[in-house]
Amino acid sequence: MAGLRSVLTGRSVAGQVFFLLLVMVLLLVVAAVVALVLQAQRDSTQEARNRSLAVAETFANSPGIVEALESPDPTAVLQPRAEAARKASRVDFVVVMNTDGIRYTHPRPDRIGKQFVGTVAPALAGEPVVEEIDGTIGRLVQAVVPVEDPDGKVVGLVSAGITLENVGGAAEAQLPLVLGAAAAALALATGGAALISRRLRHQTHGLGPHEMTRMYEHHDAVLHAVREGVMILDGDGTLLLANDEARRLFSLPEDAEGRHVRDLGLDPATTELLSSGRTATDEVFPVGDRLLAVNQRPTDPAGRHRGSVTSVRDTTELRALSGRAEESRERLNMLYDAGVGIGTSLDVARTAQELSDLAVPRFADFVTVDLFESVLAGGQPDAAAALRRTARAGVDEDAPLYPRDHQIRFVESSPQGRSLATGRAVLEPRLDEAPGWQAQDKERSAQVVEYGVHSLITVPLRAGSLVLGVVSFWRSRKPEPFDEEELALAEELVARAAVSIDNARRYTREHSMAVTLQRSLLPRTLPEQNALEIAYRYLPAQAGVGGDWFDVLPLSGARVALVVGDVVGHGLHAAATMGRLRTAVHNFSALDLPPGELLALLDELVGRIDQDEAQDEHVAPVIGATCLYVVYDPVSRRCSVARAGHPPPALARPDGRVEFPDVPAGPPLGLGGLPFESAELELPEGSRLVLYTDGLVEDREHDIDVGLERLREALAGAGGSPEETCRAVLDARRPGKAADDVALIVARTRALPADRIAEWPVPPDPAAVGELRAAVTRKLAEWGLDELTFGTELILSELVTNAMRHGGAPIQVRMLYERHLICEVYDSSSTAPHLRYATMTDEGGRGLFLVAQLAERWGTRYLPAGKVIWAEQNLPETPGTLS
Repeated sequence: MAGLRSVLTGRSVAGQVFFLLLVMVLLLVVAAVVALVLQAQRDSTQEARNRSLAVAETFANSPGIVEALESPDPTAVLQPRAEAARKASRVDFVVVMNTDGIRYTHPRPDRIGKQFVGTVAPALAGEPVVEEIDGTIGRLVQAVVPVEDPDGKVVGLVSAGITLENVGGAAEAQLPLVLGAAAAALALATGGAALISRRLRHQTHGLGPHEMTRMYEHHDAVLHAVREGVMILDGDGTLLLANDEARRLFSLPEDAEGRHVRDLGLDPATTELLSSGRTATDEVFPVGDRLLAVNQRPTDPAGRHRGSVTSVRDTTELRALSGRAEESRERLNMLYDAGVGIGTSLDVARTAQELSDLAVPRFADFVTVDLFESVLAGGQPDAAAALRRTARAGVDEDAPLYPRDHQIRFVESSPQGRSLATGRAVLEPRLDEAPGWQAQDKERSAQVVEYGVHSLITVPLRAGSLVLGVVSFWRSRKPEPFDEEELALAEELVARAAVSIDNARRYTREHSMAVTLQRSLLPRTLPEQNALEIAYRYLPAQAGVGGDWFDVLPLSGARVALVVGDVVGHGLHAAATMGRLRTAVHNFSALDLPPGELLALLDELVGRIDQDEAQDEHVAPVIGATCLYVVYDPVSRRCSVARAGHPPPALARPDGRVEFPDVPAGPPLGLGGLPFESAELELPEGSRLVLYTDGLVEDREHDIDVGLERLREALAGAGGSPEETCRAVLDARRPGKAADDVALIVARTRALPADRIAEWPVPPDPAAVGELRAAVTRKLAEWGLDELTFGTELILSELVTNAMRHGGAPIQVRMLYERHLICEVYDSSSTAPHLRYATMTDEGGRGLFLVAQLAERWGTRYLPAGKVIWAEQNLPETPGTLS
């Protein structure tokens, strides 16, 4: 209440403003009411004129009006229609008359037949007329229009009108609404004036005019006296006030006040701060040759952005300190980026290029990295060898520096030569005055200086005691030469990169060793055999050396074994384990074991390997190794298959059908305790048997079923030869970086012709041996192998005799004419013969010794019911062989 009384007294600025606003609003409301009443009357009269004219013209042009006027009794026809039109259009009368002005219609019937009161001459001339007159029903507004026949002749007149009493009534009906609105406007204006006055009182703290004047004078004196710039801006960024110091510091124009800050010619950063109105504390901005510390606060304490006050002080003396801090920050950022961006891969050349790209143009205009040739191959650096320019980056591509891959031998006097010799960085601030650098290549040095390169830093790439190469930083665009601080930064930068390059070198060495080991453990050539036509592919993984392997093993009886395996993991351990497994399969295959039994022995071997290496925490177990073992017999065209956790083989038949035979899936090698089952397949001649590792059909994005279906489609569309099949299968693989090794074998089956096979049953009678020798002699003569008759007869005689003495019936003899002449003797006994050396007094024991001397090789193959003792002899050089 006290505040309100203070406002109403008028002693304060707020009270005076209140009364002034109240009087102004009252005058405006009175004027508005008068204007609204007059406007309402004027609008009502105009509305009456328009409506009466519209009704008269509408009725005059209505259908049948002319016929009604020409009828014997126009009143009878027109009076109802006129009254209906009057009521519908809300006028006071609609009168139809003849050309003499005699009424045919009127709202009051007693006026029909009397003379019309009003002006009719213009209407008789064809022009409508609107007028205000004193008519028979009072003061009114009426319109008179002609009625014309089709020939344009005026045959009658129509008049419509509204009394002024009704027009005034409409205006008077609106008057309460107008007065009410005026009263509401007055009340709102009074309340608004009171609020404005109260707000003004709050802002002026109830001060009177004289007090306000004194306060302004004191404030103005302070603004002009302080040695700190002060600027006041409104919420739109328009400069309201700037003291003398602000004008001096910002070099403001004379007419700066009232202009937007964007129009004052300030730098973009300062303009953005001033126009934003945000809070700022001691933010430093370079303005001309000064460094200004800017503080800014909003003028509204409540935080609503209505404007801002900015204070500015000159901190030019801090320029040097600020510049050094900025340089230090940039150098720290560069070192941080070096730690993150250099060494993203284990590739020596790429790591060197990452160093070059990082330093250009942030530190130098050109950067070159030269490494010893042996370092690129993963070896130890050779100080006597040449270097190769491994990486180069620059702001321009046409600089006359040595190109990438160029071989260089730096002279001892050059900065690079001194860095390599001493292991220390060298700063050459002025290349045009450096004879030691120019001695490297005088012609090219002159071109470099002429190009604009004027300063150089060379830093050796050191990894411990090893110097891997040298990095050169060249400057051309910045006129200042490199200094000692930049030399220290270059050393730190190269030291971080040297660690990554040395890691890449070590990885390259280990990777090369692993690849060499792996290549040495894989078959380089396939053994000679006639049972299968074979093509193969091996694709190493891009990420590292894997453990995929394969082999082709000739067996007795013209049979051939195919094997593929996969050791989970990468690196030397996987490659070495793969070599051990391949050697084991070689040894086990010499026992002529069925595929299931061979995998069981291999599984036991892997288990023993894991037990032996269990004590070494750095060696991972071999669990996860898989293997697929296949034995094909060209005589029976049957194939025996067993697998240990490996994908099944694919079979492409001669008719084009592709299938994946149902081979029992045994567990991966090393789990132990579980048997491995074999599957028997009969393959038509010309079938293609496809063995592969999981890298061909699996990846991180697709399931194995997708890969198998892709393999099926590739085999169905491939050519008939194994080589064409290999190409088609690999072409069908998804492009991209291979994450795993791929081993692939495609074997097309052949069958041994029936005329190359001879079989004889032998009864358990010693006399049958002679008959057998005769049959063998005839068959060898038929094959053109007479040179082998003596040895073959002796071999078979000894083997059959042993079968009669130590084996069991039935006894069967088979000869195969393949790459070798193969003699096989079957009996039902499982007792294996042993080679022994008979003494001079022994009567027997020399038979197998003779067989071993006459045959190229011999052995025993066990069957489910009995055994086969076999011997192979080399063929003479001339006879034909199986094709």
